[in-house]
Amino acid sequence: CIRDRINQTASLTWQTTSAGRVPVSDQFDDPYYSLKDGLAETQYVFLAGNDLPGRFGGDFHIGELGFGTGLNFLVTWDAWIRAGAKGQLRFTSFEAYPMAISDMQAALIAFPQLAHLAGIFLKKWAPDAGAIALADGVTLNVIIGDARQTLPAWNGAADAWYLDGFSPDKNPELWESALLIQVAKHTAIGGTAATYSAAGHVRRSLKAAGFDVKRIPGFGSKWHMAVARLPDAK
Repeated sequence: CIRDRINQTASLTWQTTSAGRVPVSDQFDDPYYSLKDGLAETQYVFLAGNDLPGRFGGDFHIGELGFGTGLNFLVTWDAWIRAGAKGQLRFTSFEAYPMAISDMQAALIAFPQLAHLAGIFLKKWAPDAGAIALADGVTLNVIIGDARQTLPAWNGAADAWYLDGFSPDKNPELWESALLIQVAKHTAIGGTAATYSAAGHVRRSLKAAGFDVKRIPGFGSKWHMAVARLPDAK
């Protein structure tokens, strides 16, 4: 039960691959990102899967289940800058097992193109930091605890969701139908969601929550992934 794990620091081991050392969760026996290319995976699954950066601008809010190393956030921040987006980028992530900053630093070394942004982020972030304002109108808020409790209590609505918990068979709590209903309830009209998982029960739960769901080609060796959109009229 995730409830028993709240506020515990992530425990991990390192796996050496052709792309460098990749952190693997001891709690869930699953890597934090692709063993081949974590940055490319984020760009493909979460940015392209949510039609980003094309939708950037104004007051744009991203929600995420599973903060992990912070890689998804940094790739998004980098894309926001590169797109020359105007306005505010808010990024809210829900995480039960925050990583130690030293582990984050070690993981993010693998992505030198993000080093400048990672340095700014790591100087300001801590599990109890709450919402932190970063450069370029970017705000990050990592909410620590069981998402089944913290997401219903959240008063925000995301324009795009990154559903990035560990695999559904190893971390089933983060893919429960009741939680995905909460994701829909905290999504702006016309908002989207994307996930590397194309598991049938995940797609059915998203559809039952009110999303229009599509299965599309996945990243790397994964055959499929899922993208979803909340219709303009509920």
